[in-house]
Amino acid sequence: MADPYDAVVIGGGILGLATARRLLLERPGWRVLVLEKEQRLAMHQTGRTSGVIHSGVYYTPGSLKARLCSEGKRELERYADERGVQRIERGKLIVALDASELERLAELERRGRANGVPGLRVLEGAELREIEPNVQGVRALHAPHTGVIDFAAVANAFAEDIAQAGGEVALGRAVTGITERAQLVEVDTSGGPVEARLVVSCAGLQSDRLARRAEVRIVPFRGDYYTLSPAAASLVNGLVYPVPDPAFPFLGVHFTKQVDGTVVAGPNAVLALARERYGRLGFSARDTLATVTYPGFWRFAARHFATGAAEAWRDVSKRAFVRDLQRYVPRVGAADVTFGPTGIRGQALGPGGRLADDFVLGGSGRVIHVVNAPSPAATSSLAIARHLAQLALDAVA
Repeated sequence: MADPYDAVVIGGGILGLATARRLLLERPGWRVLVLEKEQRLAMHQTGRTSGVIHSGVYYTPGSLKARLCSEGKRELERYADERGVQRIERGKLIVALDASELERLAELERRGRANGVPGLRVLEGAELREIEPNVQGVRALHAPHTGVIDFAAVANAFAEDIAQAGGEVALGRAVTGITERAQLVEVDTSGGPVEARLVVSCAGLQSDRLARRAEVRIVPFRGDYYTLSPAAASLVNGLVYPVPDPAFPFLGVHFTKQVDGTVVAGPNAVLALARERYGRLGFSARDTLATVTYPGFWRFAARHFATGAAEAWRDVSKRAFVRDLQRYVPRVGAADVTFGPTGIRGQALGPGGRLADDFVLGGSGRVIHVVNAPSPAATSSLAIARHLAQLALDAVA
C-alpha cells in the first residue's frame, strides 16, 4: 500500500471540496486526497440546487445552521468575487397570502433579526408590489441581500484551489468502507485501499451508510421544478417564497430567478424511491427497502400524512402545481411552464419520526462525518469546512 495521506475527504460535492481546501490552507504541504465515486464533481445535491445564497431568515437562533449560514454567506460572497464566480443579489420576498400566515411571518422576522440578516424589513401589500408588481399577498418579509449563484461552479473553483495547493481529486473512486486503527484509518475504495491519518466523510445522500449511525437514517425526498417561459419569467424580478409550515422541514414551492435569468418554480417534496436516480420513475430496491423498513419513516409519514398527500398530488398533477404557483403570481398559466429540473435532498430522520432540524457534524477518533447537511449547506460550505477542519485537526493533535 502507498504511503498514508495526511487526510482523505470522501465526497466531491461542495462540502467535501471546501473541507479539503480548508485543510490545505490550515496545513500547507499536507497530502490531501478527495475521493468521488462519480466521473464528475458536484453531480448530486450540489449541482441540483436552485442556487440561492440564503440569508439566514429561517433558522433557530443559536443553532449551527443559523451561525454557519450567516458566516458562510459572507465568506462565500467574498470568495466568489475574488475568484470571478458570478453571483447576483436578487432579493427575497417571503409572502403571506392572508391573515392566517401573519403570525408565522412575524416569527420569521424575529429569527431573521436575531440572526443578523442585513436589511430585513416588513412590507405591506402595496410595498411588496413595488418590488414584485405581479405578486399578490397581504404582507411580506424582504431580505434584499439574498443572492443566487451556480454552486457547481463554486465547487469546481474549490477543486482548482485544491490542485494548486498540491492536493489530489480522484474521480470514479467509490468508498465501500472505513476502518479506524490505532494511528491510521483505512479507506476501502473501488480502486483499492488507501490509508490516512484522518478522514472526513462528506458523503451526502450516502452519509448514514458510511457513518453507520443507528440513531438516524437518510431518507431521500425528490424535488421537482418547473421552468417558466421567457415571457412568464418576466413576471418575477427576484425570489418569491411562501411562508413555510414550521412543522415541515421544507420551504414550499417558490420562484427563483437564477444567475442566467431563468426562473424555476418549485420544488415540491415527495418521497424518492432512490437516493441518486432522478425523475419520477427512479427506483432502487436497496434504497426503498432502507426507507420502508425504518420505523422512524412510518412515524414521520403518519405525522405528516395530509401534507405528504398534497405534495404527492401536486407531483402527478401539473394543474395542481400551477394552481399553487398562481396563488402568488396569478398571471402564470399552464402553458408558461415546462417540467424540470429535478433534485433529491437527503434528510436525516430519527427513529421517533423527527427530521433533524440542524446540521449533524461530528465523529469520534480520526474519522469525522457529515451526517445531516441539507439547505443551507451550500451557502454555509466555507464555514462548515472551517468547522470540520478544526474537528479533524483536533482529532490528530
